[in-house]
Amino acid sequence: MSSDSPQSSGVIHPSRKVVYIDGKKYPLSEQVIKNIETIIGFQVKQEKRLPIHERVIEKIAAFLSKSTFLYLQLFFFVIWALGTYLAPQLLPLGLPPLDLPNMGIDIAALLIATGVLVQQTRQDKLAEERSHLILQINLLTEQKIAKLIDLMEELRSDLPTIRQRYDWEAQMMKEATDPQAVLDILQENLEQSLIKPEKNLANSDE
Repeated sequence: MSSDSPQSSGVIHPSRKVVYIDGKKYPLSEQVIKNIETIIGFQVKQEKRLPIHERVIEKIAAFLSKSTFLYLQLFFFVIWALGTYLAPQLLPLGLPPLDLPNMGIDIAALLIATGVLVQQTRQDKLAEERSHLILQINLLTEQKIAKLIDLMEELRSDLPTIRQRYDWEAQMMKEATDPQAVLDILQENLEQSLIKPEKNLANSDE
């Protein structure tokens, strides 16, 4: 099982390979860095596979869900209201005067919808960060268990009182799973599972 894992120098900056706890600097282990690089590499690969028009739509949607867009709306409506009541003749682009009795509900609905979208986007981002943290912990747990099995196998082989036997399951489990290889296999199987229904549908039409 082989994989093309991203190189450390190209994904994570050297300054990001340490953490600070109570003012003290601790270097990250190579396995943690490799796991982070695998997740980043997978996300970058998925982004590159998106068509250009979908990337443009995502960029627009990302801007519309930012608090900056909400502030721009508030600024626009405030300027519109001030211009309507102070200098209606100076409204640009033929903008009609702001009619709060008739347009107030629509403006409020727009601002509320944008605020909800901003809040939802923030919650989605937090959920994504939590899922990344859980994935990182699961990967580290699996790798630590594999290391423990490896150490136990070495101890068993060194103890003369224990009968020596070959345990193929232990030999397989002591090898830590390569997350990049797993992602590649999952992606390949997913693509094949999506292709098969299309072939079956084409055959049934014939």
